Amino acid sequence: MYREISQKEADESSSFQVVGLVASIDNDFHGTEVTIGCDSALHRITEAADSITSTASSHQRTFVMEVMGRHCGYTYLAIKSAMATEADYVFIPEDPPDKDWPEKLCDKLTQ
Repeated sequence: MYREISQKEADESSSFQVVGLVASIDNDFHGTEVTIGCDSALHRITEAADSITSTASSHQRTFVMEVMGRHCGYTYLAIKSAMATEADYVFIPEDPPDKDWPEKLCDKLTQ
């Protein structure tokens, strides 16, 4: 609810403090370690990866997952979810793959 500050209130309080909390699942706000929503997004990604792992194994298939994250300093969600799920490969815009990545990926798939 919005209302204007009265002159009396303005005279009694020459300043007031405001605290803001950043909510971004991308964890892309400069100056913060982890933003609200980022941990929940990471949890959902690992749940999804866990859900398809048994299908990938039983059907001898390979799955590619794409996660959000944009260009936010080594793409937090991509890196953390790759670590949490023991992914074989992770592609991030800040560190493009080598030119021979398709060959390396095919070698990994035939193992």
